[in-house]
Amino acid sequence: MPSFRVALLFWLKLGFISFGGPAGQIAIMHRELVEKRKWISERHFLHALNFSMLLPGPEAQQLATYLGWRIHGWRGGLAAGGLFVIPSAFLLFALSWLYMAGGDIPWLAAIFYGLLPAVMAVILAAVLRIGGKTLRSGSLWAIAGISFVAIYFFNISFVLIIFSAALCGWIGHRFSPDQFPAGKGKSTDEGGEEGVLVLPAVERPTWKRAFKVVGVCLFLWILPMFLLGIWLGWGSTAVAQGVFFSKAAMVTFGGAYAVLPYVAQQAVEHYSWLTHEQMMSGLALAETTPGPLIIVLQFVGFVGGWQNHGNFSPLQAATIGAAITTWVTFVPCFLFVFLGGPFVEGLQKLPKVGASLTAITAAVVGVILNLGVDFAMHALWPEGGFDWFVAVVSLAAFVALWKFKIPFTIVLACCALLGLLSLI
Repeated sequence: MPSFRVALLFWLKLGFISFGGPAGQIAIMHRELVEKRKWISERHFLHALNFSMLLPGPEAQQLATYLGWRIHGWRGGLAAGGLFVIPSAFLLFALSWLYMAGGDIPWLAAIFYGLLPAVMAVILAAVLRIGGKTLRSGSLWAIAGISFVAIYFFNISFVLIIFSAALCGWIGHRFSPDQFPAGKGKSTDEGGEEGVLVLPAVERPTWKRAFKVVGVCLFLWILPMFLLGIWLGWGSTAVAQGVFFSKAAMVTFGGAYAVLPYVAQQAVEHYSWLTHEQMMSGLALAETTPGPLIIVLQFVGFVGGWQNHGNFSPLQAATIGAAITTWVTFVPCFLFVFLGGPFVEGLQKLPKVGASLTAITAAVVGVILNLGVDFAMHALWPEGGFDWFVAVVSLAAFVALWKFKIPFTIVLACCALLGLLSLI
């Protein structure tokens, strides 16, 4: 058994090197924990991965939380999950300040102008990547298409779309498993693996334990919003952000790209905390940081506070907004993992849950497409006229990402450079 100090240093290292999105982050954990250190067996890793994919929220961060919990209990889970987020949170905070404070500097504005095509390209790539893996039947294609029409033309809530898709998957699997598959299963044989750490026994799930976990986590989740309400007033921007992003944390099935349409629909169009262009810039900045991409929500909270600062300075209000947004986005992840962890061994026996998740992912394809179309409309026709620079660079960025598999950070840097050159 590694000491808690040794594990703590590893989780800290992971927080700084976890680039590459969920797939890359999961691959890093598999290489380090299963193949190299042998702290976790292949079977336990796959159990943990299946469990994390069932939960709302960033699956890679929840996977780290679960693995830390299995090795060192609740303090291991807190260390692993927390350190997975903290480095990216501080880095994105600095980038957000640079973005807002330097908005009037021509060269900096040109860099962010160049980032817009990269964001359009990565969203299109996400639609094709997720759709190619998920849309394996006519019914799933229909769910994706209906979801796009519902959110784009009728402005139907993302939350309603997600729950409707889950219900379709649950019922559809019962009558037509081929049309609503449960997903690709993984082998979960019970055989041991030589040289692998023997983990402590999982605590038996009880009602007492469940109430304790829910009570503590809900208290920590709600307390900052309650204190902000007393301090700033219940109608303040910070409290509204806390409530809104708490709701978002409950429906983020399918990763960051799944929740972004919901955030764009509400934060941009309903609350007016930021613009579509700012939202795209935030996504580009979040892509450059390690950790979960869902950290982009911190940018939304930062900009919303900055532009609605009231009696505070813009930076003070932005700090409050970023802090409450990050807190309510990630505290629920610990609740879900600590509450559901003892039940993880039985997840492979729930095909209807898998079918619901498959249907949700199909719906996510439609809502991500809506996000891409919405962003493209604002980027390509910013003031009524067509922007050929954005169109050509976004096409080139997509080809680089999709056909030539060039890392997104390199594509992002090239687009930023082209934005600078556009000043000449």
